[in-house]
Amino acid sequence: MITVQQNRRDFAYDIHSLIRAFYPGVDVAVYQTGEEEPGDYEKKLEVTYSDDAILLVWRTAEGKILGRQERAFSPKTGRAEIKNILKAMLYEILSEETGRKLPWGNLTGIRPVKIPMSLLEQGWKNTQIAEYMRNTYYTSNEKTALAISIANRERAILKDIDYENGYSLYVGIPFCPSVCLYCSFSSGSIAAWENYVDAYLDALCKEIEACAAWSKKKLQTLYIGGGTPTTLDAAQLSRLLQKLEQCFDCGHLREFTVEAGRPDSITREKLAVLKEHPVTRISINPQTMNDQTLEIIGRRHTVRQVTDAFALAREMGFDNINMDLIVGLPGEGYAEVEHTMREVTRLNPDSITVHSLALKRATRLNLFRDEYRETSFVNSSEIMDMTAGYAASVQQFPYYLYRQKNMAGNFENVGYARAGAEGIYNILIMEEKQSILALGAGASTKIVNGEKIERVENVKDIRGYIERIDEMIARKLKAMEMS
Repeated sequence: MITVQQNRRDFAYDIHSLIRAFYPGVDVAVYQTGEEEPGDYEKKLEVTYSDDAILLVWRTAEGKILGRQERAFSPKTGRAEIKNILKAMLYEILSEETGRKLPWGNLTGIRPVKIPMSLLEQGWKNTQIAEYMRNTYYTSNEKTALAISIANRERAILKDIDYENGYSLYVGIPFCPSVCLYCSFSSGSIAAWENYVDAYLDALCKEIEACAAWSKKKLQTLYIGGGTPTTLDAAQLSRLLQKLEQCFDCGHLREFTVEAGRPDSITREKLAVLKEHPVTRISINPQTMNDQTLEIIGRRHTVRQVTDAFALAREMGFDNINMDLIVGLPGEGYAEVEHTMREVTRLNPDSITVHSLALKRATRLNLFRDEYRETSFVNSSEIMDMTAGYAASVQQFPYYLYRQKNMAGNFENVGYARAGAEGIYNILIMEEKQSILALGAGASTKIVNGEKIERVENVKDIRGYIERIDEMIARKLKAMEMS
């Protein structure tokens, strides 16, 4: 265990995240001076704040000092700059002790592209942004260039998006054919929840009707995700899509995405339903093209089902198909990931999203991690570079990026796409420039007013969503009226 003692509780998340980045898998306990000190620890960070300085002392349990940094600043220094100073100090201490440099430096947030995007909008040049990111956040040359190139592409893609008068709509379907080992989303097995699906759709349609007041604004992107929306049968899927079109004006849509997701949930009948509506983009997500790994992670389908579902979708005229992959799955190294990339690029989808595995607390993979202690979870810059190379070989280049806590190798999730096949909703949810109305269990509405973002959360539990739908509608309508 590593403990962090602060004389005031400040920047705890950033400190915790940065230490975990250097020491993955190690528990980190943050407490305030005067509180009871956690139990046995191997190393300890002492953080002392004053009005014009920060002192960091990094020591062993025996008291040996491993690193020490003290920096002064003006009493008028803003909170954001103080945080940058603190993280730079801590990064230098941890980097020197471990001999490691992190690809994203001391950045701990999930949206690193927002930094170059903001500076581009202020008129900075790419070279100025690169120098600032390397000096302030210690980002590597490769990740700095990646973030800046994506920011420039995002600006071009979003140039016609109306942030003030437009909005996006997310609809969540929290059911899957089975729950994957690594999944932390609020979804459940369709077999366990089959008797609740129609009741869930009743509640969801009620929420759709109630929130249709926002149709006075321009609906620009619509995303149906989950879970796996295509766990609904064809009649249920048709009911949902009809209700959405009845209640919302789809005349201004730039994009309508449905996560078909799991190939074992895709049928000709369901794809035909999607074709009857203005769906422009679907996802068919194998995560890996190795049957052994699919079995380990609980995806009860085969690689053959992936290729068959993809061929069926192409046959039926879907011309914008995304495929999601995960790097760092149990037992997979460079060779296994390269096999996946080779097979996926052979199918020639229109976009590929490469995720780095994130071991979140709520996942079965983490809850039962002792069972997988002997299993390798591998990611590296070589693997990430290889995936980028395969994407480029089919003319797909990075267009959006985000990070998560506890990611394998401290890397990132990157969306690659051909020109014109980018997922606009994916960019909007990362950049937080446009309001997103989110419906369904676990959905999080974001109402953007300038620099201020108001969040309205729906309960994650499926039964709770059904039983408390009126309460959630009332809370959402109140927030919408004030926006």
